[in-house]
Amino acid sequence: MNYNKLLKKIEEHFIAFYKQHADQRLLFHTYLEAKEVVCIAEKISRHYKLDERSSFIVCATAWFYKAGYLTGILEAYETKSAELAERFLKSNGAPEADIDEVKKCISTVRKPGSADTLPEKIIRDANTFWLGTDGFKEGQKLLKKELEGLRSTKIGGHEWRAETIKMLEEHTYLTDYCTSLLKRAKEEHLVRLKNKQAGKVFLANSNIAETNDTQPESTELDNYTKNKRASNADKRPTRGIETMFRITSSNSQKISMMADNKAHIMISVNSIIISVILGLILGKLDENSHLIIPTVILLATNVATIIYAILATRPKATKGVFTPEQVENKSVNLLFYGSIYNMDLGSYDDGMRKMMDDRSFLYGSLIKDTYWQGRVLGHKYKLLRVSYSVFMYGIVVSVIAYTVAALIHVY
Repeated sequence: MNYNKLLKKIEEHFIAFYKQHADQRLLFHTYLEAKEVVCIAEKISRHYKLDERSSFIVCATAWFYKAGYLTGILEAYETKSAELAERFLKSNGAPEADIDEVKKCISTVRKPGSADTLPEKIIRDANTFWLGTDGFKEGQKLLKKELEGLRSTKIGGHEWRAETIKMLEEHTYLTDYCTSLLKRAKEEHLVRLKNKQAGKVFLANSNIAETNDTQPESTELDNYTKNKRASNADKRPTRGIETMFRITSSNSQKISMMADNKAHIMISVNSIIISVILGLILGKLDENSHLIIPTVILLATNVATIIYAILATRPKATKGVFTPEQVENKSVNLLFYGSIYNMDLGSYDDGMRKMMDDRSFLYGSLIKDTYWQGRVLGHKYKLLRVSYSVFMYGIVVSVIAYTVAALIHVY
């Protein structure tokens, strides 16, 4: 079974599926969110070195798990999701055992106690991965607005926080990978929500109390106000930003691979033509002198095409070093191998830790990395376009030249 090919079909299916079930009210359950869950599932699977079949089970489940939700079933949508998964996988020749595994994984996502196998634990953690990330706050806002729109009811802040607190208290990551990576951040989110909920209760009680409040109550209110201001200091959609960078980087890699494949096609085709010319035609030019000019034109075309194709794929040499001053000035891109491959581990580790501690430096590096990826791709495709153009026009001219030479020789 070609699992990679089947996963590609599933992804293409869901691009169309999300368009078909587009709804302006779906602010949280979007294609980007689904794609992010799949990427996380793939990452965890690689960490545990799952075999190809198990990795397919995890990724296929990640795609299909919320399919039922998109059809308008808000509660117990797993049953519908399992039906959609079974229908699609059967129509594409998936083994019955694989289909049953996917359906079982779908049913265990919201029932962590029944997650026995590693793939079941991975898919559960991938779906709740965001609970321990910086995007938790933004995700909660989007999910609340989405549910309000779908249910046509307003959900009170106090009620929503209570439900969220309960969810976080009951939630547990099932894999060691996610536990070590996300547990601390999730607990911080829980503490923040509990403090905010307590502050709201205090404010509600203070509105009923008499105006001659005691000094301790006033101090508590001041502290709550300060904490509230601090928690609202940064409203940026962190989760959306990280998703954007992840998808942009993935797309750039895919486009770069496409460019390399196109260049390899040009190199291979023209190398074959040159081999044919050298083997069959050059030895007979003394008897067919009228073919010399067309042959030279064709050879020149092939050589020029190969040169531009090679230039498009030729790696650029860089120094591979950076200075402490560049780190302090935030002018170096530590995410690009060309900036670091000649550095010692200690200097690189120090620079990376400074970048991770500085949000501006981190996002600045991501922006630089995305920008230069675009510049490199632009240059690569420009050379490829020249290569294809030389080949196209050169072949046409060569064919015309051979035709004219043959006619002149005949007549």
